[in-house]
Amino acid sequence: MFEDIFKRRKSVPSKLLEYGFEQRDGKYQYKIGIMNGEFALLITIDADDNVDTFLYEKETGEEYVLYKTNAAGTYIGEIRTAITDILQDISSKCYQPSVFKAPQTLRMIDYVSDAYGDELEFLWTKFPDNAVWRRKDTMKWYGAILTVQRSKLGLDSNKQVEIIDLRIAPEQMAELLKRENFYPGWHMNKKSWYTVILDESVSDEELLSLIQDSYELAAK
Repeated sequence: MFEDIFKRRKSVPSKLLEYGFEQRDGKYQYKIGIMNGEFALLITIDADDNVDTFLYEKETGEEYVLYKTNAAGTYIGEIRTAITDILQDISSKCYQPSVFKAPQTLRMIDYVSDAYGDELEFLWTKFPDNAVWRRKDTMKWYGAILTVQRSKLGLDSNKQVEIIDLRIAPEQMAELLKRENFYPGWHMNKKSWYTVILDESVSDEELLSLIQDSYELAAK
């Protein structure tokens, strides 16, 4: 019933905890009263980002399920609206867009979140599948995840791929671009940014090291 609220979105664990969720048995749970305290709503988010709601009457402890059915009526409508408002607030404050699909892209996103506490920022309405990371102290970008056609990188097809743009010291750029699978920065200053396709052509281990280097360069 409430699936569309979280469609193409991914929860951010740190933000769930900040919001008031508690972690139990691998799931996140949040309890709140609604309808002037008449009901208690329990929201559960599992490891696969499936969201479930459990509503019960505070006085009796009995589960109230009518809001999940096709039942109509003013009162049930008010309950659904109250639940919807809460879930939309959680979605806006604890979730981020989830538009990337490549396994290596998702691993890099998780790494940056764990290592630096940074989440991707989707800055362009016209380009919803492009996003950046920036340092909290300098506010400088140190990475970008973009979706482009391979031909834009001078390759032999128009297949869409997910790429990462990272910083490098300008004096190191020429040597780096001699290597296979490294390209001039797409939509970035080509003197100090380069591109890698997130298709496993460069190992995770090397990419993590390159992200660290880029993060440090953005401190200046």
